[in-house]
Amino acid sequence: MNKFWKQYGWLRNLSIAAALILIYAWALRGLEIDAATLANSWPYMIDFISRLWPPNLEIIDVAIKALIETVQMSLWGTTIGAIISVPIAICSAHNIAPNWLQWLANFLQNAVRSVPSIVLGLIFVAATGLGAPAGTLALGIYTIGYLAKFYQEAIESVEARSIESLQVMGASWLQVAQYGIFPQVLPLALGYTLWMFEYNIRAASVLGVVGAGGIGFELVNYIRSFEYNKATTMMLVLLVVVTVIDVISSKWRQQLEGK
Repeated sequence: MNKFWKQYGWLRNLSIAAALILIYAWALRGLEIDAATLANSWPYMIDFISRLWPPNLEIIDVAIKALIETVQMSLWGTTIGAIISVPIAICSAHNIAPNWLQWLANFLQNAVRSVPSIVLGLIFVAATGLGAPAGTLALGIYTIGYLAKFYQEAIESVEARSIESLQVMGASWLQVAQYGIFPQVLPLALGYTLWMFEYNIRAASVLGVVGAGGIGFELVNYIRSFEYNKATTMMLVLLVVVTVIDVISSKWRQQLEGK
């Protein structure tokens, strides 16, 4: 069979392309997209966008205060999630953890990732009430689902020879992790953490829908009360800060990776 596919490689590529076309056609059919409805929707979209402009700069102080709270939520949420993610990632990595422990740790990761951030926000709003504490805790749990996976992949990409050398010398499981894995993983893990912090600032704005504090809470309130000009101010402030943080974190990640 392998000899056949090597000889007729074009047939394999054609089969893959045909399968992809069928999959996308099936997905498009399931969406039931109406081209006529989309074509006739432009006037409504333009009308809505026109009501967003110009921004109401009278609430800039409210926007900045809400933004500061959002950054604080993201900072603590990312930190909490990163700390908890480290042991989960170690237990998930196939090159240092036993199979039974890998299964449990990966199941935990998948379980956390399967819960939407808004649901986490609702859970913690019910526990702590409206405001930033609920959003911070929701971001912390939400972060675990992703950083644990990123850290796990970083650990699994470690050069196998360094681990084998330590094992031959009689190093314990903890010593292998401390001296053979962490020095190689640390720059990559810090880069992932910076990216997650930047992402959580955007995620925090979504949590405002359920009253979990931050700039999203103010944004949703303005939209619900049809004060679109004020909502635009919130979105512009968020855009500026996310852009600045993206530039700074990108430079830090490049330095950590030695570029």
